[in-house]
Amino acid sequence: MALRLLLDSADPAAWAEWLPSGLFRGVTTNPTLLRRAGQPCTLEHLALLTARAMDFGVQELHLQAWGSDLLACGRALFALAPGRIWVKLPITRAGATAARYLIAEGCPVTFTACYEPAQVLLAAALGADYIAPYLGRITDLGCDGHAELTRMQRIVEGVAQSAQAGPQLRLLVASLRSPDDLARLSAEGLDTFTISPAIAAELFAVEPTLAAAAQFERDAVGG
Repeated sequence: MALRLLLDSADPAAWAEWLPSGLFRGVTTNPTLLRRAGQPCTLEHLALLTARAMDFGVQELHLQAWGSDLLACGRALFALAPGRIWVKLPITRAGATAARYLIAEGCPVTFTACYEPAQVLLAAALGADYIAPYLGRITDLGCDGHAELTRMQRIVEGVAQSAQAGPQLRLLVASLRSPDDLARLSAEGLDTFTISPAIAAELFAVEPTLAAAAQFERDAVGG
């Protein structure tokens, strides 16, 4: 199955709650999530968090590079767990320059802060694994976020078809606001999402399902 779900959180408590479920291929973080979770954004602390994530068996841990030297920071992040670290970089000129070297060195890259369909072409040209469009924030700007992400997916498919190869770049949809976002975009062929613990909880908070499960339990004991 092509579907990939990642947990969008830098909170180890959320990791402990959700990663054992088997739903999530890995974890995505960034400095903002670290700040919200009360986790320092330092290489030393990220090394500790990386070890914790590896203990949970994540296949992918996406860590955002920062600072004036994105290349050096990206190399240091990748070295924390080669093969299971994806370095996140903004889809800016500085981010693209750092990505060029990191990808050449065998470091997988996830571009972030994608707001426009044309930016997908930049990620494809550079050979990135992922680019993360911000669905909710695109909608907040007055655009039809679902339509924009569907256009981005068509670009990914078109580039892959012209190269006569399977898609190499994946849209990693971020900034989802509801479970319905997942359903609507999946129906359009998007298959990779990073979701917050709150959205994960909502996926299981379907009242008719909970009521049916409770009824099964009552019936099982004859009541």
